[in-house]
Amino acid sequence: MTEADTRTMLNKVPLVTLFFWVIKIMATTVGETAADFLSVDLKLGLGNTSLLVGALLVITLIMQFSVRKYVPPIYWLAVVLISIFGTLVTDNLVDVYGVALETTTIIFSIALAITFVAWYASEKTLSIHTIFTTKRESFYWAAILFTFALGTAAGDLVADGMQLGYAVSASVFSAMIALVAFAHLVFKLNAVVAFWIAYVLTRPFGASCGDLLSQPTSNGGLGLGTVGTSAIFLAVIFGLVSYWTVRQRPPQTA
Repeated sequence: MTEADTRTMLNKVPLVTLFFWVIKIMATTVGETAADFLSVDLKLGLGNTSLLVGALLVITLIMQFSVRKYVPPIYWLAVVLISIFGTLVTDNLVDVYGVALETTTIIFSIALAITFVAWYASEKTLSIHTIFTTKRESFYWAAILFTFALGTAAGDLVADGMQLGYAVSASVFSAMIALVAFAHLVFKLNAVVAFWIAYVLTRPFGASCGDLLSQPTSNGGLGLGTVGTSAIFLAVIFGLVSYWTVRQRPPQTA
């Protein structure tokens, strides 16, 4: 690989800025509400919804892997779809196969840990600053999938399994995210470790916010519904990604 090829491939993952975290959290919210909308409101069921979203995700990831630089619409479409698919994976295990939330949380924690171990053993880094090969990008998207599935399981475990409710669950995970940021800024927690911990925690935080907004008041939500909540957040994501697309200046690194 030439120096020019390396510089180009560095653009496959966006800069980790405030925009990054805002869009990511909104994508996790959409992952929760859109999955419910497709499977429940449109009555597609978990099986059909999983097949539909899975097919769209495969197509989008093929597009993502085929480009040689960070293309915001493709990248963030992949994040939104993998968020929905990760939610559906957990929902299928829990609702269809009867696997306990505690068990799914452990399973996806182990799967994520194995991914990180294999990634580090192969590449000697987990930094998203260096996603410039197909192998590293493969590890990256595998880790992203497991963070979403784990976040869904952990969020449901806290909100439903422990019966803390959506608002309390969102508060718990937001406090944990704040602690990670504090540890990084004040106590110099390793940036890579802080990033991945925050990435996992923003999933249940976003999911709890999505449930809080979309679920009926009788279930502890605000009653906006899955359609309204998904539409609002998708519109904001579209606006931010469009702005980012216009304003991005190469070279773009994570």
